[in-house]
Amino acid sequence: MRYPSRPAAIAILSLLTLASCGTGGGTGTGSVTLTIAANSIEGGKNSESATWIKQWVIPEFEKTHQNVKVLFQPSGVDDEQYKTKLALDLKSRAGADVIDLDGIWVGEFAQAGYIKPLTEVGGPAVDQWEGWARIPQAVQGLGVFDGKKYGLPQGTDGRVLFYNRTLFGKAGLPDPWRPASWQDIIDAGHRLKAAGVPVPIQIDAGTAMGEATTMQGVLPLLAGAGAEIYAGGKWTGASRAMKDVLGFYQQIYGGSGLGDPRLQQEAKGRDKSFAQFAAGRIGILAESDYFWRSVIEPTAGVAPMKDRDRAVGYTMIPAQRPGAGIRGQDHVSMSGGAVRVLNPFSKNPRLAWELLAFMHSAAATRTQLAGQARISARTDVNDQVLTGDPMLKYVADQVLPVTAYRPGLAVYPQVSAALQEATAAVVGGRGADEAAAAYQAKLEGIVGGAAHVAG
Repeated sequence: MRYPSRPAAIAILSLLTLASCGTGGGTGTGSVTLTIAANSIEGGKNSESATWIKQWVIPEFEKTHQNVKVLFQPSGVDDEQYKTKLALDLKSRAGADVIDLDGIWVGEFAQAGYIKPLTEVGGPAVDQWEGWARIPQAVQGLGVFDGKKYGLPQGTDGRVLFYNRTLFGKAGLPDPWRPASWQDIIDAGHRLKAAGVPVPIQIDAGTAMGEATTMQGVLPLLAGAGAEIYAGGKWTGASRAMKDVLGFYQQIYGGSGLGDPRLQQEAKGRDKSFAQFAAGRIGILAESDYFWRSVIEPTAGVAPMKDRDRAVGYTMIPAQRPGAGIRGQDHVSMSGGAVRVLNPFSKNPRLAWELLAFMHSAAATRTQLAGQARISARTDVNDQVLTGDPMLKYVADQVLPVTAYRPGLAVYPQVSAALQEATAAVVGGRGADEAAAAYQAKLEGIVGGAAHVAG
């Protein structure tokens, strides 16, 4: 998965120029106009999504709502520009009725009062929607902030451990491999090293890897140690869980030879790790399903593996110990993705909810996928479209029910950068406790003091 650029602070919005099309309103006697906004445009960014909205969603919805006219407000800009425009619109009580929003922005927009819980806007029909039963509770979390549902999740992803079956065979390791603890990962790494594997374990670390360090490494491991980066109104500092996470990095990069410290410091280190895995030089790699469907995809991947389906195994990320993960889980993951929200200032909020629910129906979701094997938020759709790809079905069936999400708060990117710096310190030779203490000090400066940090 590719990550969006670091979001701009909403605090600067008052300095920018307003550009808004307004919420839906009447267009004549007995008629209503609804609008949909998304960062997609035909022939440009996210073109397939724009085509789906214009050629399927709008005509199909209008068939059953003959007094409603639906308009599409396309964008094809940088994510940060799109975010700024949305915030400007909503700040001015304008904008589209149904809005595409990156899941990482939900908390920030909610705290600013730009979006409200779905039930407050759409009314009682929201809780009665049939789709809730088809979306796993953990997946619903993509659109949840402070325990309230602000948006409906679109497609999502999941993080797993990929492993090279051929290298595992040389090391005498089992296949399928099902590690039950962090120690099982370390033990497998030592077996791979003894078998001559150049890089037994690759867990993204350091600042050069950017957000991949946080999402592929730190946050899943933190969840496996029983903690989340933000919970109960506080950010996780130099806690026991955080020290354990950094200690795990130290076991891999602190002179054991289980990982390659130099790879974590190179500007294109993540891309190099992809190429090395494809070339059979890395034994275990932590990544999202993006790695399977777009990087090592046999025909059109970034680093194609013609024998991918035979040579590559995948397994869930274990908790530090069985039962030690968040919610008492044995396994953990992290996910990302987009949501759709309702404009709280819509002139037709009940109809806007009907449109939003329609866009997330099983029929609409299947049509949007257009025959592609991609993970949707709905289990009934996944059961139909993922039958030909066992890896993606594995993520949908096994991984998503235990997943978690990044906190959608404005300071998160700065916190993420501090986490990356902490892992970089460990890769550079500092001890886990020392790196954790330095991270705590930086974190307090980011979030407004020790009162906002759980140590």
